This record gives sequence, structure tokens and C-alpha cells, in this order.
Amino acid sequence: MEQFTDKQKKDLKVLITFVSFYCRARHGKNAEQSPLALPMELVSAFKRNAHLCGECAGLVAYAIEKRRRCPLDPKPSCKKCPVHCYSKEYRARIREVMAFSGKRMIMRGRLDLLWHYLF
Repeated sequence: MEQFTDKQKKDLKVLITFVSFYCRARHGKNAEQSPLALPMELVSAFKRNAHLCGECAGLVAYAIEKRRRCPLDPKPSCKKCPVHCYSKEYRARIREVMAFSGKRMIMRGRLDLLWHYLF
């Protein structure tokens, strides 16, 4: 797939928001953070660039590549998807990031993410 659809951009924006929150909370200032390098077609979807450590940036890069190559259209949420495209290691890491960030972001007033978290 050459370009990301609007739904894919929205999904990736939510994912990057969750990973950014997780990285700031877990890795904090101790890890060396640098701006996230996004593909050109995603740069316009983001108002500001996320700063992530190397480990979290690798996780986001992996997720972007897997989302780009997803054969399902329309793609269901990953927890309801019949095809698990993430390896077991990355699936466990994404699950940890989502569980950590989702609960805390909703408690901090990000109710727009509640819809994404539940569905």
C-alpha cells in the first residue's frame, strides 16, 4: 500500500500518542530521546513530533510497517483481528503500552481515547 488512508492515519496517531505517554512515564528523562522519524505521508497528520527513546521508536516503526502491510480492508481492531501480524514479542509490548497508557490517559481527561480503548 502506497498511501495511508485517513483511518490508518488516525489509528497510527492514537498509537503514537499512547507510546509517547508510555515512554515519558516509564523511561522519562533517563533515556536519550530523539524526534520520531515518520514517513512523509504521515508527517501532515501530526501537529508536533513525538520524542521517543530508541526502544519505543523501534516499536512505533514496527507498528507503522505492519499497519502499512495489513491485508485486511477495513482492518478490525487488533484484539478482534483473525490475523495476528505482530510477532509475539511485539504483541506483548504493544499490549503493555496500551494497558499502561490507556488507563492513565483516560483518568487524566482524555475521553476521546475512551472510544478507541473500548472499541
